[in-house]
Amino acid sequence: MMSVLERLSRRLEIVVTMLVLLTSIHTGCSDQPVVDRAGDVVNTPGASDTIEIDSHSTDQNELNEVEAVTSSDEEPLDDAIAGVAISDDVQSWTSFRNGPQQLGIAHTTLPDELELLWEYDAPDGVTASAAIADGRVYSGIVGGNVFCLDLKSGELVWPYRSIESDDPNEFAPGFQAPVTVTDELVLCGDEDGVMHAIDRETGKKRWTFPTDGEVIGGVTIVGERAIFGSHGGKLFSLDLSDGSVVWEFETRGPVNASPTIGENFTFVTGCDQPIMRVVDIESGEQHNEIPLNGLLIATPALLGDMLYFGTDEGTVYAVDWKAKQTVWSYADPARQFEIRSSPAVIDDLVIIGSRDKRLHAIDRQTGDKVWTFATRAGIDSSPVVCGDRVYFGSRDKNVYGLTISDGKEVWKNNVRQSITASPAIGEGHLVIGTDESDGRILCFGASK
Repeated sequence: MMSVLERLSRRLEIVVTMLVLLTSIHTGCSDQPVVDRAGDVVNTPGASDTIEIDSHSTDQNELNEVEAVTSSDEEPLDDAIAGVAISDDVQSWTSFRNGPQQLGIAHTTLPDELELLWEYDAPDGVTASAAIADGRVYSGIVGGNVFCLDLKSGELVWPYRSIESDDPNEFAPGFQAPVTVTDELVLCGDEDGVMHAIDRETGKKRWTFPTDGEVIGGVTIVGERAIFGSHGGKLFSLDLSDGSVVWEFETRGPVNASPTIGENFTFVTGCDQPIMRVVDIESGEQHNEIPLNGLLIATPALLGDMLYFGTDEGTVYAVDWKAKQTVWSYADPARQFEIRSSPAVIDDLVIIGSRDKRLHAIDRQTGDKVWTFATRAGIDSSPVVCGDRVYFGSRDKNVYGLTISDGKEVWKNNVRQSITASPAIGEGHLVIGTDESDGRILCFGASK
């Protein structure tokens, strides 16, 4: 088995390579998310931030920092998500945010009381979301494997390794990107910058495609093409059948996000300057540019003509991409911490986590605060809406379920390990991984 020193040395090589790339870029993006393996909490409020420590008192109102929703024209949840593009199997969860608009909405139901049904060992941890389809779970791990597991039992169906060697002492680049599944393929990029297309049934390699930098964003499927970016400073469109290049687009810096699709366009940022580039997904040519007020780290969500996202400076923006204008911005001036969480967006709310240790629900029309919910550590996990609840993980080692209307906690499970990954919710189950050296893939559902 590879020694700890050898594995650490290999990871250090990757970090050094990234630092060389980042220092060559005009605007500082040195805090781009090469996943921090050194500690549980990075760039979060300190122990003196007593507002969060006191939040877990026995007073439920204080614990949740809740303000009631006052809108008199609130629509039912089913109406709020009407018109959202979903996969053919509405029960599945096939990509990072479950659709090309990256809205973070599940189209299944969960029991009021979730029980831990099974767990599966994930060496070096899990930092990204799984996929759920046809009774199976597909999850990449930092230890260099993609696992296909039975959704009901957690039994291993097949393992896939990022290298072809079976030698356990040979380093295998880890998977820190979300998994995307199609009818035939499982797609996931690794930390050496290779995109892997795996046969969904057999777990065998279909094709691989090397890029010039780590892949931590997921793949978005558009027809017969796979669109994704890498830290090598490019956005790619590949033919799903064989991995051949349809087009490449220079992003002028690392790409962290999974591509968001609106009409015939996708939206991408690098680190050269706070600008979002709008790219035609047919030709790979730039359509226009949108000026931003901060660097976008995570994946934006799109509803109508509006893009919603958080920035490295701790501000959430709503941007009309066609008008190229910021409609509103939201921030707490006293607690502006980096946002690596991608928002869940429904008709009336934008829900997003922050390294200020809170989950924020923001009025989608006005940008005003509706409610906040405090945890004990930063929230990099991207929330998922399911029914009238929202689910997410925190570095405080808990998975939470809150009511969307008022942000009250209705379910919590202490998993005893830090969580930076986002939930996948499909086919009546919630699957999430933990981000530690002895990490686990966890599956919650109705008690047997």
